[in-house]
Amino acid sequence: MEFCARGIINGVAPILISLLLASAATAQDPKPKDNYLRNIELCNSSDRTTLDPRIDGCTALIDSGKGTTTALAIAYNNRGKAYATKGDYDRAIQDFDQSIKLDPAYAKPFNNRGVAYLRKGEYDLAIKAFDEAIKLNPNYGGAFANRAGAYLKKKEYDHATRDYGEAIRLEPNLEAVWNGRCWTRAILGALQAALEDCNKALQSGPGNAETYDSRGLTYLKMGQFDAAIDDYSSALRLDPKLASALYGRGLARLKKGDIAGSATDISAAKTIQARIGDDFTRYGVR
Repeated sequence: MEFCARGIINGVAPILISLLLASAATAQDPKPKDNYLRNIELCNSSDRTTLDPRIDGCTALIDSGKGTTTALAIAYNNRGKAYATKGDYDRAIQDFDQSIKLDPAYAKPFNNRGVAYLRKGEYDLAIKAFDEAIKLNPNYGGAFANRAGAYLKKKEYDHATRDYGEAIRLEPNLEAVWNGRCWTRAILGALQAALEDCNKALQSGPGNAETYDSRGLTYLKMGQFDAAIDDYSSALRLDPKLASALYGRGLARLKKGDIAGSATDISAAKTIQARIGDDFTRYGVR
């Protein structure tokens, strides 16, 4: 559950109207201008429920042949983001590649290409893309957070912790960064610091299953088994199929002598994720 628990950050960029109106003659024609304005509005949309209209709007702008290079790069990036949101990662990557080709100094499509590779499980390619985004924009907190997610999938927890820390320094209000660092710190054994991060995440907004799961692991490793059970139970109320919370609660119950409750939780966790025990061994918990 590590990737889902820690979150990713994508980027949709607004297209400047002046960049798309290629000539004064076009701008003076009310009907084409209206079409342009509508397509710009659609292509700029970040509403997950309007992905197909967004794709259509971006495609119309791209196919018009009247946009500047910068505007076309933005349109490809935005269409790629829509494809990625639909789960069509190969087509998304093609659009991000085209955006980068048109504007190699544009950081967002590098970040978004990294997200697509991350979702495909191609973690080294994802990290390379995030490296490029960060090289272009060293203050890109979202790219640091996403690279942390890729390192997390590769089980490179030291790198993940450093990147989460940099993301927090740059953009402390980004979704999931405090929880992400809590999780990696808990795995590494920096338990008091992990607890502070999870508490910060829970104070920043409504609790989610992943944050309670992370704090549950922290309490479990601290030997505070009642607190761990409470947090794992909170996580499971929000996501009853969260294998790591079931397994962690099972271990905490075992430590308290609840053999039957432990066996029920651990069995349920293994039904969902057969090798979940290997993960906890890697986290330093048996």
